[in-house]
Amino acid sequence: MTPVLVTGLPRSGTSWTGKMLTASGELVYVNEPLNPQRPPGRSPGVLNARVAHRFQYICPDNDGAWLPAFTDTVALRYRFTAELRRNRSPYDLARMVRYGTAFSFGRLTGRRALLDDPFALFSAGWFAERLGCRVVILLRDPVSFVGSWQRLGWTFYFHELLEQPLLLRDHPHLEELRSLVGCQDRLAKAVALWRAARTVAVDLAARHPGILLVRYEDLASAPQHGFRRLYEWAGLTWSARAEARISRACTAAATAAGGFTWSGLSRTAYRPMDSRQALATAAGRLTAEEIHRVRELATR
Repeated sequence: MTPVLVTGLPRSGTSWTGKMLTASGELVYVNEPLNPQRPPGRSPGVLNARVAHRFQYICPDNDGAWLPAFTDTVALRYRFTAELRRNRSPYDLARMVRYGTAFSFGRLTGRRALLDDPFALFSAGWFAERLGCRVVILLRDPVSFVGSWQRLGWTFYFHELLEQPLLLRDHPHLEELRSLVGCQDRLAKAVALWRAARTVAVDLAARHPGILLVRYEDLASAPQHGFRRLYEWAGLTWSARAEARISRACTAAATAAGGFTWSGLSRTAYRPMDSRQALATAAGRLTAEEIHRVRELATR
């Protein structure tokens, strides 16, 4: 069965998109197995391999451990013994029960895995070729993306990319980021990461027929139309139930009965929202001067 990967930079709408796809009832949601922090990462029950970097790069030249680990993940085989060897807190045990049950039930009922993982972005080609994933890459407007990172106080340390020789070999333009190592300008760094990711995403989509680029703004402004297209792309059934759930989760009535609910064990960034209103407020997180600067840096 064909697994699905939803990726893109963090804060590009991957969790929201992944949750909307699971409205089909045909997928088991797997949250960020390549996240190097726990939670949600460092869970060998979900992915029995060691993640060393944010945006860990995986390709045929280094997938000796990754291929069997991800083969288990997309086949929904939960590794209970491996999980218990590493994680034993009450939270860990509750999460193990949740994921172990979801994996086992999904496998028995013929469901497919959906990986929501922004950290898989640079490795999306490998997921498409080696695992046969249908890959959706979310691209978000740079002003909205940078505004979201600024609001959260996030920054990025480029050594996470530059210390991976195979990544630089396959995407040599990332060497341009070396000049920003040690830079304290969070806005400039966020734009540089956005530009690098966009270049990689466009290149991957051009080379891999199993990868689809989707603008977050297009999905948010017309969710019914956009998700119907994604359902067709992923081979999912666009049912009246899925359509109704997506409608509830993407409007002001998102918290009404029948919509999606927040679960502490899932640890996603997803919240029910009015997607059109979210578009209108995104740019308000930056000043007019900052917006102008982001636009200027993004088009260089």
